[in-house]
Amino acid sequence: MFLARTDKRFFFLCLAASQFLFILFLYRRGVSSVFQGVFGARPQWDYSKTQDVYTNLSLFIPDPETVRTQYCPITSPILVGPLSIALTKAPNLKKIQLKNRYVTPGGYFSPRHCFGRYRTAVIIPHRNRESHLRTLLYYLHPFLQRQQLHYAIFVVHQAGNATFNRAKLLNIGVREALRYDDWDCLILHDVDLIPENDYNLYICDEYYPKHLSSAMDKFQYSLPYWTYFGGVSAVTPDQFMKMNGFPNTYWGWGGEDDDIAMRIRLSGMSMTRTPLSMGRYKMIPHDRDSGNEENSHRHNQLRSTRKMWRDDGMNSLDFRLLSREKTQLYTNITVDIGEAPVMPTEPSRWRLF
Repeated sequence: MFLARTDKRFFFLCLAASQFLFILFLYRRGVSSVFQGVFGARPQWDYSKTQDVYTNLSLFIPDPETVRTQYCPITSPILVGPLSIALTKAPNLKKIQLKNRYVTPGGYFSPRHCFGRYRTAVIIPHRNRESHLRTLLYYLHPFLQRQQLHYAIFVVHQAGNATFNRAKLLNIGVREALRYDDWDCLILHDVDLIPENDYNLYICDEYYPKHLSSAMDKFQYSLPYWTYFGGVSAVTPDQFMKMNGFPNTYWGWGGEDDDIAMRIRLSGMSMTRTPLSMGRYKMIPHDRDSGNEENSHRHNQLRSTRKMWRDDGMNSLDFRLLSREKTQLYTNITVDIGEAPVMPTEPSRWRLF
């Protein structure tokens, strides 16, 4: 009798462990990638065979006599999958403009042969990363054109030498972008990440925030931890407002992505994730920026997210707009966001043995 009871407990323990491991596998691989693989629908990407990001774009040179009468197909016919990315010398702006001659001032583009199904705003926080920005623009413009999106690129530049605040700049970028158009999707994009597969569509999930950069080369093309939401993400305006945007109080490097992951859950949503096989990004190598030192207070701040997220975000955003400028390749928004507040020093912790 005792042995039978023990065997039953062991069986249920093994069953629970196997279910936990299966859920972990789904989360790290991406649920959609697993099930597509099971049913044979997932392409087998070969990243040793890549295509130039400008391949086939010449097929879409506009004919002045052609009138658009229908929407673009759901899946663009000129996607190629894995892309060739060379992170050597950043191209100059003139070269990028010549290769993207149908991009209009402000960084706007709309397909010429059909109506874009999705309206996407790409928002890039920025300071002192001009070479990174040029590299990103060189790859990002044709990447988005290949997907036949109606899109614009917004660069939010932090003026001055105060501590960098990526999260606050993203909040400002969302507010400013929504002044220009009724966007279906907001792409929150780090300046140093280059997408490697044009099937990684820059469109939003209708129901939940989506993490696009699920597999960076920095992390050996794997997910560093379950709740990671950094790098590049996609949210609808409604989703962004529902979680009150990003926190404004994270100055320096680190913490804000974990805060936003918590906000997603606290606001009653879940996150979706691009499958690792498709959500691959190369990070432009660089040293830590001056003025973007590690935020030593981030762990204490994260412990307060549950109490603070409703009060710290889009509804408490404060900044001074210095200029809006439509350059040929993007809309530049320069802002003064103030100085980082002086944070109290944490008391020393003594352990008695």
